[in-house]
Amino acid sequence: MYFLLFDIKNSQLSEPISITSIASISPLGTSMEEDWNAYQNNGHFITKKLIGDKEEYVSTLPESTRSKIDTLRNSGSNYNDLDNSVLYAIFASRMAIQKAGWSAGDNFGINIGSSRGATSLFEKYHKEFLNQDNVSTLSSPTTTLGNISSWVAHDLQTKGPEISHSITCSTALHALINGVAWLRSGMAEKFLVGGSEAPLTPFTIAQMKAMRIYAKGHSDYPCRAMDLQKKQNTLVLGEAASIACLELGVTENSLAVIQGVGYATEVLEHNISISTDAICFQRSMKMALGTTNPDDVDVIVMHAPGTVKGDLSEKVAIDKIFCGKVPFLTTNKWKVGHTFGASGMLSLELAILMMQYNEFIGTPFNNYTSAPEKVIKVMVNAVGFGGNAVSILLKNPSHDT
Repeated sequence: MYFLLFDIKNSQLSEPISITSIASISPLGTSMEEDWNAYQNNGHFITKKLIGDKEEYVSTLPESTRSKIDTLRNSGSNYNDLDNSVLYAIFASRMAIQKAGWSAGDNFGINIGSSRGATSLFEKYHKEFLNQDNVSTLSSPTTTLGNISSWVAHDLQTKGPEISHSITCSTALHALINGVAWLRSGMAEKFLVGGSEAPLTPFTIAQMKAMRIYAKGHSDYPCRAMDLQKKQNTLVLGEAASIACLELGVTENSLAVIQGVGYATEVLEHNISISTDAICFQRSMKMALGTTNPDDVDVIVMHAPGTVKGDLSEKVAIDKIFCGKVPFLTTNKWKVGHTFGASGMLSLELAILMMQYNEFIGTPFNNYTSAPEKVIKVMVNAVGFGGNAVSILLKNPSHDT
């Protein structure tokens, strides 16, 4: 029996936990090879699409991926009624466990969340209610948040614990922390974690516009995430699912070792903002570092949603924690948009890719005069509305230091 050998104060793991597989579907593609190729240039996947009756800047799945989702949707009568957020999670989960070599008999745990959940179906059924004063029988069971993990478990035929949650934009990384805790407790030997989001709907985009944070697109890059000189907000929504397999120990197929995890929540002063120096990020990064020398971190994949205050406050927090030597900083939201609950795991995939190829991927807005000599340790940040921050410190398993 394993016990929770986990120091909450510094969040260092007494026994290694590895990410043995990660799979995603996003505007980048459906494989790590496709995703890496997509990161090799300064092109982005943000275009104007008709959402409802208006053209909006969004980042969508490619048609080849959408075709695969349609095939999944039509593969059984029950799948026809599922929201895209559930179908995306099922598709990515199938790929993740196949790459990890897991089977249903492993009875692994599942924690896959979403910030918005079944947004498309909610809007469909609410319109039906307004027009007809009643709704379809499936309006409730197909829009519950627990639908994601329960349907993934059904599809993969595993009998382990099933958990779904929403912690806004830090959902996927909170799922990872929860999976770590389950493994440490001895209540599970393997855990499938991640996030899925299908937010490209009229009401969701209207919500972002109501907060005056959505991109108006006055440049070649509609989303200028991590451009710290921008004068206006440039958030753009994207769709994706990203799922990782966690296992105790370090194995031959370990992609990364989770060296530390951190989390923090600020006292709410406003429903959508965090403090100007992102106290939540300062606390989560400090916890994730534990006894690790901050100078040893090579890269930080920032949350950086593309808003003026969000990007700047996170940078201020990084400067305060890494005052001796600020690591190389990057993000992927300028390329794929903000995928809400899935975004943290997409960032984690970028971290793993940089470690695998020992190559730093920057942004068009930060012209570094040099690149890190090595990419061995990478920190990944995510935060949700109200300051629910998570930081994950990863290490390349092929390096002992």
